[in-house]
Amino acid sequence: MIEIPVHNTAGEQVGTVQVDEQVLGGQVRPALLKQAYVRTHANRRLGTAATKNRSQVAGSTRKLYKQKGTGNARHGPARANLMRGGGHAHQKQPKSWRQSMPIKMRRLANRNAVLAKAVDGEIKLLDKLALDSPSTSGFSKLLDTLKIDRSCLVALPSVIGDFAPTARSVGNLPHVRLTRIDQLHTFEILNHRYLLVDRGAFEGYLKNAAEQMPRRQRQEAGS
Repeated sequence: MIEIPVHNTAGEQVGTVQVDEQVLGGQVRPALLKQAYVRTHANRRLGTAATKNRSQVAGSTRKLYKQKGTGNARHGPARANLMRGGGHAHQKQPKSWRQSMPIKMRRLANRNAVLAKAVDGEIKLLDKLALDSPSTSGFSKLLDTLKIDRSCLVALPSVIGDFAPTARSVGNLPHVRLTRIDQLHTFEILNHRYLLVDRGAFEGYLKNAAEQMPRRQRQEAGS
């Protein structure tokens, strides 16, 4: 079991949350995390780069001048890659960089990324991550109180209702990104040093992860 301390807005520890490693994959799998990270990065590539080769450039195919007798270098058509405005020798063509990954592997990678943060002590839990009113400076002071001095991913159960002021407070802070707890994924988790979560939302996330475990693993974790 991993114990993650829970703090209030004053930075005082008010409790702990126990995390069962088996619920989050049992152990950190670097190869799986890298595969999921590279997949997300590759799927964001547009792959629309395109250039023209010498056969696609508009222009005449006539030889510029005769082969010999001019004292100049030998040249063919003006569309050759050596000429200004000519075609590219190594043409770029549109390409899909998308990579596939089974849904069970994606889910495991997401939870494994959370486990990696828990092992490194980079998960910050608040008893209630809901501000009374939007305040960028107030949220910045909260990060300083929790000793969050690097990039941070803020995971909220919702961006409306009671958590709307918190969501609006995050927008103008550099190196701080907002997401919903049910939309956590490996790429964003690994791109930020700290993970700041509401205690209730994090416990709900762990409960949902435990329910999606295979029956055999649930029985082994309960025994």
